[in-house]
Formats: sequence, C-alpha cells, structure tokens
Amino acid sequence: MTSFPGELPLQLSVLTVSNRHTVDTDDTGIWLVNALQQQGHQLNQRCIAEENIYQIRAAVSALIADVQTQVILLCGGTGFHAKNCTVEAIAPLFDREIPGFGELFRTLSYQKIGSAALQSGAIAGIANQKLIFAMPGSVDAAQLAADQIIWPQLIAHTKPCNFTSLLRRGSACSASAVTGTKYD
Repeated sequence: MTSFPGELPLQLSVLTVSNRHTVDTDDTGIWLVNALQQQGHQLNQRCIAEENIYQIRAAVSALIADVQTQVILLCGGTGFHAKNCTVEAIAPLFDREIPGFGELFRTLSYQKIGSAALQSGAIAGIANQKLIFAMPGSVDAAQLAADQIIWPQLIAHTKPCNFTSLLRRGSACSASAVTGTKYD
C-alpha cells in the first residue's frame, strides 16, 4: 500500500467500455480494482458500458454526479477503430481537460510499443471536481497509465503538486509549486 499515515483513501469508480466483456471477463477492470485497493483507495462502483457514445456519456455523467466518486477510471474504446468512441463521449463532459495525461501516456507508451502509441486516444479531465482518466483497454496500457501517471498523482505527498489537493480543496498545485519554492 502506498498511502501515508493520516492520508484518507480516495473513492474510485472503474468503467470499462466494451461490447464483449462482462464484469467477470474484464481482465483490465479486475486489474484496476485490485491495483487501486493495493494503493489504499476504495472502489466505489464498477460498471461496463457498451461502445456507444450515448451509453458511455450517460454512465460517466452518472459517476460525475455521484457524491461518493472522486476519481473515474475508464478503460477501453480510446483507439482509432471505427467503433471506438470513448474520447468523443467524455470530452464534452469535462469542465477542464488535463492535456498532459494523454501526452505523457503516449510518450511512455512509445517507449514500449513504438509508433503505435500514436493511435492511443488516452485523455483526462476534470468535471464537478472529479478526476476522469480514460486509457486503452489492455492490461498493459492500464498498468502503464496507473503506475506511471495516475497513482503518483493520487498521493498527497507527491511534490511539487498532485491531484489530491484538487479533490479536497479545489486546487491541484499550491502557489509554492508554481513559483518554484523548494519543499523540505
């Protein structure tokens, strides 16, 4: 477990976008649930939505409105196959996009799979003070996104800034992080 003493666990919801998987056959969703719990967080909801722009948007909207959910993890439907529509479904729901997530994910992914990383539509944003991360549906991609980007940003002790302050107070970085003040 990565959480620190006195740090409250976050409430995460996992949404898999798939036409073929169920909760029992969704290896990526199962991995995400186990990994978030190992990080010291709690699973609030787990669901599956078909690859349909309106079903995805409805499922994510419900999670955005849910008072318990703080972070939404989506896996699947982010590529360039004709049926993939996760990015188009959720982007209009963002109050603010987090462009660095997709950029960083593709950079890290490039180191593993080369130029195929270009086809990842990984995206993240904030809506109703909830963090929303959408990543490809493979276990390897979810593990890369979670371990290298998401989990470190959900730890209050990550410096110079992290997203836990946003979830608790409404600001992702303190003024000292922006001005370059060093931490102890």
